[in-house]
Amino acid sequence: MKETPLSNCERRFLLRAIEEKKRLDGRQTYDYRNIKITFGTDYGCCIVELGKTRVLGQVSCELVSPKLNRATEGILFFNLELSQMAAPAFEPGRQSDLLVKLNRLLERCLRNSKCIDTESLCVVAGEKVWQIRVDLHLLNHDGNIIDAASIAAIVALCHFRRPDVSVQGDEVTLYTPEERDPVPLSIHHMPICVSFAFFQQGTYLLVDPNEREERVMDGLLVIAMNKHREICTIQSSGGIMLLKDQVLRCSKIAGVKVMEITELIQKALENDQKVRKEGGKFGFAESIANQRITAFKMEKAPIDTSDVEEKAEEIISEAEPPSEVVSKPVLWTPGTAQIGEGIENSWGDLEDSEKEDDDEGGSDEAIILDSIKMDTGVGISNIGSQGMDYLYSFLNIFLKDAPIVLSDSEEEEMIILEPDKNPKKIRTQTISATQEKAPSKKSVKKRKKKRATN
Repeated sequence: MKETPLSNCERRFLLRAIEEKKRLDGRQTYDYRNIKITFGTDYGCCIVELGKTRVLGQVSCELVSPKLNRATEGILFFNLELSQMAAPAFEPGRQSDLLVKLNRLLERCLRNSKCIDTESLCVVAGEKVWQIRVDLHLLNHDGNIIDAASIAAIVALCHFRRPDVSVQGDEVTLYTPEERDPVPLSIHHMPICVSFAFFQQGTYLLVDPNEREERVMDGLLVIAMNKHREICTIQSSGGIMLLKDQVLRCSKIAGVKVMEITELIQKALENDQKVRKEGGKFGFAESIANQRITAFKMEKAPIDTSDVEEKAEEIISEAEPPSEVVSKPVLWTPGTAQIGEGIENSWGDLEDSEKEDDDEGGSDEAIILDSIKMDTGVGISNIGSQGMDYLYSFLNIFLKDAPIVLSDSEEEEMIILEPDKNPKKIRTQTISATQEKAPSKKSVKKRKKKRATN
């Protein structure tokens, strides 16, 4: 499923808000969204929420043979998956350009920065080493995937415990957690990615862009840094040209943000370790609110309901009393009544369509009567359908032998009436109503004979 594009109105609205230093979620320019870290029942499992962006991190390990060129070092492997559950635009079973870019950036940030002591993962040089695998699953996508993924990866690595082993000669013994306590990984520092979005060719800058802001941004700058202000990796994408001062400014902002996030991670790890030692409840099930199946919950705001009755009485006393005067009903037509203000009843009037039909019918009758008037010389006007019989009898007496031609439309058959008792069948003709009806030659000859006899 393709990603739904933003409309021009939404794009203009977002850019206009950014120009006015406003964001849709109410944050300031350099503000991060709320970060929430929860741990599972097993070591090395965590969920990181950055606003509505959620990433699940899971660390696993196994004993494998080392690489030939690094016989005394363990292996680190990172894998990020974008499922359709996070966003409909992600296609399953296909590595998109975004996924490849995110995986490479994670490897540079965590593995190439030597944040984990890989030599401590060696069990037997050249034969057995620990392979640490970090699987990251995007559960919900609301922008800034790389920051949430980097936090989830480093938190899962810090929380992970590998089984303890012992070597006696060529034998390697693996102990269960019940036999010996698991051993944490040796972590030198915690690199964390901070994303900066640029708009209007680098004119405006935002920290931690959400999904809609990422759609309208011109470029993205990602800086991976630890709390010692050491830059682990830096990447710019989008094709914009950044000045030296802009990069230095972003690095200073990233140093502050990394310090805050590192403190949050350390507090979360300490709290989880404290709960586990005390034997309290821990895990994802305990972090979800009761009687709810989702982790997204609204923060409850305390409401003081002690003086509700007093406030209600004050509002009622200050309000204007209702008017006791009831308006008299207005009788427009028999059988109807109206109370209060309103419009005049128009049921007795004809509708527009009926008026048009009447006008068309009257025009057709006028055309017919005008044609009759042309033949007879007698003026006739506004005769209804009921008086048509009287009109026919009058015309028979007045014209005697002259035929009468009546038509209702331009292309209908003519009705020819003869004064004889047994009228002969005459072939009908189609004559336009706008044309003049000329008298036939026979009727003209009969009139001349009668005038001569008279």
